[in-house]
Amino acid sequence: MTRRIAVLAHGGFPDGAKTATGVLRYADAEVVAVLDRDIAADDPDARVADYLSGVTDAPIVASSADAPEFDALVIGIAPIGGGFDETWRADVTDAIESGADVVSGLHYFLADDPEFARLAGEHDVELWDVRRPPEDVTVAEGIARELDTEIITTVGTDCSTGKMTTTRELYEAAVDRGVDAGFIPTGQTGIIIEDWGIPIDRTVSDFTAGAVERMVRERSDHDYLFVEGQGSIVHPAYSPVTLGVLHGSMPDSLVLCHEAGREAIHGYEEFEIPNPGYVAELYESLAESVAPTEVVAGALNTAHLPESGADDAKARYRSQLTAPVADPIRDGVDELLEAVL
Repeated sequence: MTRRIAVLAHGGFPDGAKTATGVLRYADAEVVAVLDRDIAADDPDARVADYLSGVTDAPIVASSADAPEFDALVIGIAPIGGGFDETWRADVTDAIESGADVVSGLHYFLADDPEFARLAGEHDVELWDVRRPPEDVTVAEGIARELDTEIITTVGTDCSTGKMTTTRELYEAAVDRGVDAGFIPTGQTGIIIEDWGIPIDRTVSDFTAGAVERMVRERSDHDYLFVEGQGSIVHPAYSPVTLGVLHGSMPDSLVLCHEAGREAIHGYEEFEIPNPGYVAELYESLAESVAPTEVVAGALNTAHLPESGADDAKARYRSQLTAPVADPIRDGVDELLEAVL
C-alpha cells in the first residue's frame, strides 16, 4: 500500500484502534491524517506523536473532510463483532466522493452496502473488504509440518495482547539479520499491511486450518515463516479461530503474548485469564496430537507501566514461562528471535 492514506479511529486512538496503530507502525504508506473526532475536539492541533511514539507522525482531525488529500481511507478500528458504526458513514461517503478507495477490516462489508456500492461505482473507486475470504478455501490436508520451512506462530492469553505486533517485529528483525523470512497475515491488520492474506476469523470453521495451511504452503519457499496468531485458546468467544491457526500452521515453535497486569478477558471480564504458564502448557497439549511444539519465548506488553514496573512484570512472566521474555516495542525482539531461530 504505497499511497497516501487517512486512518479512521474515532473514539479509539490509540489504545482502542489496533489496526490504526499497526498501519502507522508497519504499513508501506504515507499516513496523512488520523481521524478521531474526540481528540480533535479537545485539541485541534493534536498529532499522532502526542499519543504514540515510534510511528509516523500525522495530524489528528475530526473528519475525512478535514484531512489533507488522500488516496485511500482505512477504517482502523473494529468494535467487538466487527460492525459498522453509522457515525462513520459521512467520513466514508466523503472519501468515496473525493475519489479515494476505502479499506475496511470490519465484518460488515462496505461493498454490500447499497449506498457505498452505488457511490463507489459512480466515482470509480475500490471498496476493499479485507475480511472477505476467498471462495475456494478448503479443509486442511495436515501437511504444514512436512514443508521445508521453520514455522513460528504467535499465540496469546487473550485478544489484543500484541500477537500481530510481536509477529511483525520478529519477522522484520529476522529480515534485518539477513534471514530468509516470510510473514503470514491472518487478520485484518496484517492483511492491510501486507496487501494479501486470508482473514481467518471470517472463514467457515471447517476451513480455518485449511486457510492457514494454504498461506503457509504459498510462502514455503522461505527458510522461516512467522504466522500471525488470532484470539486465545481460553477466550469464550474466539477460541475456535485460535485452534484453527494452531493446527493449520503446525508450528515448530510458539511465542506466547500477554499484557502485563491483565487478569480478565477483555470485554468478557467475568472470565479470568489463567496463569500464563498454564496457558502455555495448554497450547502445547492441544498441539501435541497434530504437530508437537513448545512455547520457546514470551512477549509481554508493558506499555502502560513505568520502567521499574515493567521490569518486575517481565521477571514474573519469565518465571511463569521459564523462557526468555521481552516487550517487543520497549526492549526489541533480539532475545525472542534467538529463541525461535
